[in-house]
Amino acid sequence: MARFVRPDVRLRQSYLAAMREFADEGRAGDGSGIGSDLERYGDSWDSEEGFAAFVADKLAESSGPVAEGWVHNTNLWWVEGPEGKAEYIGRMSIRHDLTDELREVGGHIGYDVRRSRRRQGHATAMLRAALPVAARLGIDPALVTCDEGNVASRKVIQTCGGVLEDQRGTKLRFWVPTT
Repeated sequence: MARFVRPDVRLRQSYLAAMREFADEGRAGDGSGIGSDLERYGDSWDSEEGFAAFVADKLAESSGPVAEGWVHNTNLWWVEGPEGKAEYIGRMSIRHDLTDELREVGGHIGYDVRRSRRRQGHATAMLRAALPVAARLGIDPALVTCDEGNVASRKVIQTCGGVLEDQRGTKLRFWVPTT
């Protein structure tokens, strides 16, 4: 059964395989969380020390100092399989607050599922599992956005109770109750 875990160095090989899938899609530098991580950290993941530093940075985003223009962010990894042999499937990012930019295009919650595990219900399960986490952070409702043409993501958001507020540029903006 799939579940959330905090970023963990023990998932390095599976994580790297997933990042190769995202890189093959052209995600590096695309403005998404995955794209930013590929661009910023990708070269350091080859070493165990570099990957450990990346994991430490991801964990620190929830409560440590944040760069100007950034907000605290809880990072969760969606995995499946037994402890110690789990496979990385995707990631969930829950932003504790909204900047002006996040109000337009990013929202409170962002998620990605690796290509080889799409169309298996993981995105819906991830968003459902993230809503109580957001509620514990005092977020209700949560703003979740997707690209206008991303029909799969739109269906995930609506299945989880998302109500379309509007469209800004190419982004659809939904409010999803967390309680």
